[in-house]
Amino acid sequence: MTKWTPTHEAPEPLEGPVVATITGGTIVWFVLFLGQLPFYGWFRDHGHLWWVWTCLAGGGLGLIGIWYVRKRDAAIKRHAAAQATQGAEQR
Repeated sequence: MTKWTPTHEAPEPLEGPVVATITGGTIVWFVLFLGQLPFYGWFRDHGHLWWVWTCLAGGGLGLIGIWYVRKRDAAIKRHAAAQATQGAEQR
């Protein structure tokens, strides 16, 4: 068996509205958590209580994700501005 080697370069990663996507997902997790709270007793009685806590964990991790992608986005913009300034100084 021969080892697979790529014959072309990998494409650039797609950049999209990352902050909006993570924020929307976080909102969905919290809405799911709040929507399940009135049925807490049913979830407990049927052994599905982990569904409630999974939604809360998803919302909490989403908050960390929002913080991370906002910092990442700011760093990318700072880098682009520094590159533009450096390019203008060399002319």
